[in-house]
Amino acid sequence: MVRRVSETPATQWLRRHGVAFGEHVYDYVDHGGTAESAHQLGVDEHCVIKTLVMQDENARPLIVLMHGDRTVSTKNLARAIGCKSVEPCTPEVAQRHSGYQIGGTSPFGTRKPMPVHVESTVLDCPLIYINGGRRGYLVSLLPSVLTSLLQARPVSCALAPS
Repeated sequence: MVRRVSETPATQWLRRHGVAFGEHVYDYVDHGGTAESAHQLGVDEHCVIKTLVMQDENARPLIVLMHGDRTVSTKNLARAIGCKSVEPCTPEVAQRHSGYQIGGTSPFGTRKPMPVHVESTVLDCPLIYINGGRRGYLVSLLPSVLTSLLQARPVSCALAPS
């Protein structure tokens, strides 16, 4: 039996832009992160992409798309995008900018338009799994959608797991 999820701003955005995508529902676990979703869906965590809402030194929001099994070097990110500093937004601020609940943040259909930066190696994945706008719900799609439709700018800011 396939579990259906009602439309989200993200899926509406994808459909409006004619993007082919798969839908993947899993049992959301608080603080389970991409390791949990990858395990439940039986996919490589490296191809499960986190949507992180961050801000620069002037509190301007931005989105960073990162492999699930990597973390963001904020120092390298700031250097790559020409800022003095970058830091994660608080959950409340991230939700205000994106319109999504933490754990369900998608880069598609955000409340406010924000610049999007993608770890360059994400674009090498044959297929990515990214949040579809709700906890426990990922969509799979070609990574080229990130650069072609979101105008995501490739950056190199990943830190390998320690």
